[in-house]
Parts: sequence; C-alpha cells; structure tokens
Amino acid sequence: MALLADPDAPTEIAKRMARILPARLADKVGQGRRFDVEVISEPFSAGTEDLATLMDRITDRASSEDWDIVVALTDLPMHSHGRKLVVNLDHEHGLALLSLPALGGFRLQRRARRAVEEAVFALTGVQVTGAGERRQGEPLCGPFAGPLTPIHPGPVGEDESADLRYVVSGLRGYATVLAGMVRANRPWLLVPGLSKALAAALATGAIATVNSTVWSLAEALSAPRLVIAMVGSVALMIGWLIVDAQLWHRSDETSRESKLRARLYNASTVLTVGVGVVVCYVGLMVVNLMWALFILNDRVFASMTRAPLDATGYLTLAWFVASTATVGGALGSGLESDEAIRAAAYSKREQERRQTLEDDRGDQPSN
Repeated sequence: MALLADPDAPTEIAKRMARILPARLADKVGQGRRFDVEVISEPFSAGTEDLATLMDRITDRASSEDWDIVVALTDLPMHSHGRKLVVNLDHEHGLALLSLPALGGFRLQRRARRAVEEAVFALTGVQVTGAGERRQGEPLCGPFAGPLTPIHPGPVGEDESADLRYVVSGLRGYATVLAGMVRANRPWLLVPGLSKALAAALATGAIATVNSTVWSLAEALSAPRLVIAMVGSVALMIGWLIVDAQLWHRSDETSRESKLRARLYNASTVLTVGVGVVVCYVGLMVVNLMWALFILNDRVFASMTRAPLDATGYLTLAWFVASTATVGGALGSGLESDEAIRAAAYSKREQERRQTLEDDRGDQPSN
C-alpha cells in the first residue's frame, strides 16, 4: 500500500506513521497477512480544492503503480455537499482521501494513524482479530467515535467515483476543522517571524517601563480599564496585520461551497493571528516584568506615584506596558513586507494555495 501525502506536514505525518503502520496492521488483521507501506510525497492537491478532481488524480497516480491500496493525506479542508469532509473511500479502486484538518488540532499524529488504519480495514473488508468482524461499508470507529468528533456518513452522488464518505457537520464539526486548520498554520511561530514588529514592541516596552507617566497611569487605571486596554491593543494588532498584509480571503465564486470555504479560511486566519498575538502579548508581559524587576527603584517609583512598588505594582505595570508595547508592535509591523507576514502567519502549503488563487485571479481578464 502507499501513503500519498502532500508536502510539508502531511508528509511528516505519513513518514512517522509508516514506521509502525505495517506491524500494527498485520497484528490487528492477523491471518498471516503482511503490509508493505510506501510513502510518496507529491503535491497532488496543487491548484485545486475540487474533490472529484483530487480523486481522479489519486486514481491516475495509483494506476501507474502496483499498489493494492492508496491512502492520500492532505492538509486542505475539503467540502462535499455543503459538509466538511473527513475521508472519502473508493472501494473499487482501493483508494481513500483523508483531510487532516477534520481530525482536529490535538493528538493529530495518533488520530491520523488510527484514521488510516480504519480506512485500510474498510477498503480491504478484512476481519480484525480480537474486535469482531468489520465488513465493507460498515461505519468506521477509532478516531471517528466520541462526542467531540461528530463524524458520520455523508451523501455520495451517483456520478462520483467514491462509494462511501464520512463528514463532519454542526458547530462541533466546524470547531474541529477550524482547530485543525489553525494547528496547520502553527500560530506560535508568528512572533519570531515578525522581527521588525517584535523589535518595535520590545523597544516600546523598554522605554515605557522607565517612564514615570506610565507608572502613574498604571497605578491609576482600574482592573476593568486594564482589561479594555489589553483587549483593544490585541484587537488592533490582529486587525492591522490582517488588513495590512491582505490576509482576508475573498472568493470570486458564488457557489455555496466556495462561500463556506471563504468563511472557514477567514475564521482560521483570525484565530491563527489571534493566537500568535496573544502569545506575543504574554511574552511581552514576561519580558517587561523581568525588565522592571531589574531596572526600577522602589523609592523613586513611590516618590513619583505615591504608591508602593510591591508585587501588585510590578504586575500592574508589566500588564499595562504590554498593552502599550503591543500597539508599538502593530506600528512596527508596517515595516514588514506582506510576504514576511504571510510566511509568519501561514504554513508553506497555505501560502502556496493563496498564491495560486492570486495568480488565477490575476490571469482573469478585466471587464
């Protein structure tokens, strides 16, 4: 069998999986059956998000090799009949297409391995030792069971090559796919990817920490106002990055699935940038606190603010300065190129997908 994986994260998952998959499949199936697993890294989903096109590409690729089963892994969120696809199965040709974002953002390696195992069992129709029989077309279990993974069989058109598919729907299904997309974008890498914005934020925080006016403001502000300052600075940073780098996805198509994809991509963008900015905010607060502990003199602080510089004072000052520094970071991000911001906010595959959309939009003749 072959694991046909898109480059980047899907290939990494497939390679780790291939080390243990043959033994696990042979152990569960029994009957002396042996599985040879080959990993093929190819951008089979490049330039399209159409499910039928992807299945045709997988079929053509499988027909050129001597594989009994092909399980394709992609990090694109797929849609079918208005629902978010988890796995597409074609028993006649021994093919399966697995959309990794539909497995969620946590324990992805384990869930992907179990999903591949279930797909192989479904395609081969074999019996699984110790767990009863699993017949062809019988509902899958494993990672698809449980209240937090609301996966169920989805509709299949008569003209489609697939004969069985599983989809997610509802609010929990939407949240699961969204979490998978955000994880694929690796939002924790946003901060080190924006060097100019980070430098501006750190410089703003360092200066604000030793400013007596900032001391007085921090002591005078109540907790609700500090919360408002925090939320406002974070929202400003998120909005500025999205608008300045043109991260908002606009679909030129009018179909329902195109609109659903656009909303999903925009929601993942907001969450990805939001998580990255929150990580930045927390990091700034820690750095500012350490700087304040090192540089401030409690007597000077007390003489200027008429308040003691105790633990609460340090934390309040670091909190307020983090909000100020975040605004400085938003201004500093204007010095970053759009490409740098996109590289920091998105995975390589997502950058390629968006670049393809922009190129296609640019090739269209203007009216």
